[in-house]
Amino acid sequence: MQRTSFKHMECPAARALECVGEWWSILILRDAFHGLSRFDEFQASLGIAPNILTRRLKHLTQNGLLERRQYNQRPPRYEYRLTAKGRDFFPVLAAMLAWGNKHLTPEGISVQLADRRSGHVLEPVLVDARIGAPITPENVMLQPGPAASAQVRARAARVNARQADAPARDEEAET
Repeated sequence: MQRTSFKHMECPAARALECVGEWWSILILRDAFHGLSRFDEFQASLGIAPNILTRRLKHLTQNGLLERRQYNQRPPRYEYRLTAKGRDFFPVLAAMLAWGNKHLTPEGISVQLADRRSGHVLEPVLVDARIGAPITPENVMLQPGPAASAQVRARAARVNARQADAPARDEEAET
């Protein structure tokens, strides 16, 4: 079955899914952040079939998240290194790890992020870089960008109107 492509959608979340939305891709990126770079290292870590790993590495390379570099001439061998675009995926991965720890670990937390120097456990949160405030569904609105189409502008207006009405609906439900 052919999956739907999101690359022509205006939504940046849909485009991000086109780039890294396949689960093996995210796990490969996780392992790359842990310092793995060679095909056999990824395969051993993930237990992934070679043909699937080949496709995922090619996809991540074509999408600019990994860079393929030859490290051996005979036989030709390659390693895969994170690019700047790939390194920019780290906050997404950290957020997924935190969300998984919060909601998907009934047996207890097995992996967590800690400060490299102090060893203190970190609690990833998404904050606005300009003011340092947490970004939550309650304090954001959808704002069309300069390149937004009329369709995106209309959708943003509908979403924002619905969110503006939400407090009134919540108050009615409480009474």
